[in-house]
Amino acid sequence: MIATLGVAQILAWGSSYYLIAVLAKPIAAGTGWPMEWIVGGLSLGLLISGLVSPAVGRLIEARGGRPVLMASAGLLAAGLVTIGLAPALPVFVAGWAVLGLAMGAGLYDPVFAALGRVYGEHARPAIANVSLFGGFSSTVCWPLSAFLVEHAGWRGACLIYAAIALVVILPLYAVGFPREAAHRPDRAAPEVAPARAAGNPRGRRFAIVTFAAIMTLASVITTVVSVHLLTLLQARGLGLAEAVGLGALFGPAQVGARALEVAFGKRHHPIWTLVISTLGVTAGLAMLMGAPAMIAAGILLYGAGSGVRAIARGTVPLALFGAGGYAALMGKLALPVLVAQAASPAIGAVLMRHFGAAGTMGALCAAAAVNIGLTLILLATHHRS
Repeated sequence: MIATLGVAQILAWGSSYYLIAVLAKPIAAGTGWPMEWIVGGLSLGLLISGLVSPAVGRLIEARGGRPVLMASAGLLAAGLVTIGLAPALPVFVAGWAVLGLAMGAGLYDPVFAALGRVYGEHARPAIANVSLFGGFSSTVCWPLSAFLVEHAGWRGACLIYAAIALVVILPLYAVGFPREAAHRPDRAAPEVAPARAAGNPRGRRFAIVTFAAIMTLASVITTVVSVHLLTLLQARGLGLAEAVGLGALFGPAQVGARALEVAFGKRHHPIWTLVISTLGVTAGLAMLMGAPAMIAAGILLYGAGSGVRAIARGTVPLALFGAGGYAALMGKLALPVLVAQAASPAIGAVLMRHFGAAGTMGALCAAAAVNIGLTLILLATHHRS
């Protein structure tokens, strides 16, 4: 099941979240549509995915992950067909709205929620392994997208990805993910650990809000950096080719850190993965502001911290709050994260316009430092409970 979900996640991320990075310029060149609207399609999709996430979480909690994930593959195909056949910009934007529904029902948060419903308290290894697969999405799908655009055009690439969603992703979910019985409303979830179920409601709410703030702030940082990394590096005096070469270290650092977490993560509580993530991101960003010789190491540290955050995103709530209601909780947590992620490109543009590269880096470092403080507060709350 993990291999099935992993392959499906590679293709789902590559044909949605990572799609516009390769297709934006060909779309603009072929249609004359404004680049802001083309790239803004992804922001719209992320916003919609965040807005529907609570409902998706509740649906997984009630009915199981298999039908939701299968529906996400159908929505992915519908959105890609709409985009690929779009005769005008409004139709293109509408296609991204459909793609937003697909992302809200089929990327990490719903997959983690589905795994939590299947494995309960023992879902951590499954979540970590699926995250490891997902780390290869851009590595696999960016070259594939470029190949498809070269040989079939951007519209053909979208239609081929739509076919992949129906012929590959949908059957993987249908065959590889188990059928689950619906939860009866008159029966308490048996997975809830007694200590957690009887815990202090105020302390639980505080921990949930703190964790949501950590994930939301981290999402803003990561999105701003991903959009402006090359510009930030060039502002340090690097040439474009050198900046691209250093930026390419980010992906391997993410995957490498996730592989280490898969191999050794079971030896420590998931909250320590979150601590490592926030420390790595902060140290990496600080090194990007240091001497040029430190930039490569900074990117590796930052990439490693960002990589294991995806695992912490699914495993920390499971460890802190238990498996009962986990799917619904993951849907609620995804809402602020994805909405902030949708707004982050605009936030980054404002920072770059008013404060320049140096000021933007300073703001990112300050935000990362705040996240360390929030993580330590969460850690202290966990130790008191």
